[in-house]
Amino acid sequence: MLNIVMFGAPGSGKGTQSDMLITTYELFHISTGDVLRDNIKRGTDLGKTAKDYIDKGQLIPDDLMTSILASVVDEHAEEAKYGVIFDGFPRTIAQAEALDKMLAERGTSISAVIGLDVPEEILVERLLLRGKESGRSDDNLETINDRLKVYHKSTAPLKEYYAEKGLLHMIKGTDTPIDVFDRIRAELDPLCD
Repeated sequence: MLNIVMFGAPGSGKGTQSDMLITTYELFHISTGDVLRDNIKRGTDLGKTAKDYIDKGQLIPDDLMTSILASVVDEHAEEAKYGVIFDGFPRTIAQAEALDKMLAERGTSISAVIGLDVPEEILVERLLLRGKESGRSDDNLETINDRLKVYHKSTAPLKEYYAEKGLLHMIKGTDTPIDVFDRIRAELDPLCD
């Protein structure tokens, strides 16, 4: 089983790379962003609560996200038999510890953390372009800057957390998606032997 955490700032390409990893390694994809957007679109209680946090550029509370992910993993256990990609989670050390615990309770663990390294000015360009193309309300300059501040404060410490565990694989994320993917495969393929 290959359980991967996709790690990187907003706009670093986590979703694009996750799509290619899903196909290549037959992994089940859990994008916290997709799960939250689906709940917002359907107007669920979770969606309403999440929208308040997202619109302010803030992170969803840890206990709420962990319980959502646990239910998704359990609900899709058969589809996740080869492993799971966690895209957009964890974002804090507390979430990482909660994820480790949740996976241990299911007899598994994180295999690798793929960190996409992209300079901030490129992140802002990508997010503004995505906002124009997709109409996502959270892809405006003010919210992007807020999200990047939150990322640097809360999420960047995960690099050290996962590096100490020997799980972090930092990948240059500024080339073509295929070139970035080739670098990721070079890190993951040895884990599949």
